[in-house]
Amino acid sequence: SVQVFGRKKTAVAVAFVKRGRGLIKVNGKPIELVEPEILRYKVFEPILLLGRQRFAGVDMRIRVKGGGHVSQIYAIRQAIAKSLVAYYQKFVDEQTKKEIKELLLSYDRTLLVADPRRCEPKKYVPLAAVLS
Repeated sequence: SVQVFGRKKTAVAVAFVKRGRGLIKVNGKPIELVEPEILRYKVFEPILLLGRQRFAGVDMRIRVKGGGHVSQIYAIRQAIAKSLVAYYQKFVDEQTKKEIKELLLSYDRTLLVADPRRCEPKKYVPLAAVLS
């Protein structure tokens, strides 16, 4: 089995992948029930891109915490994509892994590469300085 994480802002999703029959759970719930509903397609992107048959032989358990709704969604999809690539590298073959990786990168780089942007700390300006 492989363990891979995906990140977005302060949200972290950890995917645990092992041989199985195509189950994908997020925090214990099936992936079809991911909230918010509008962003559900974002989570399905790696699966729709690569086709269900590539996920048929693996089980994924994903834990996600931190961040807001949108950040969590992006962390989950990154974890799914990265974990499948890692699984194929470890248990299948290099050639298939390369195909998967190129397909994902050509569609959206954030599926495999974390977005480094973070919030900047608020600047403290004394009120007296503003008023004078």
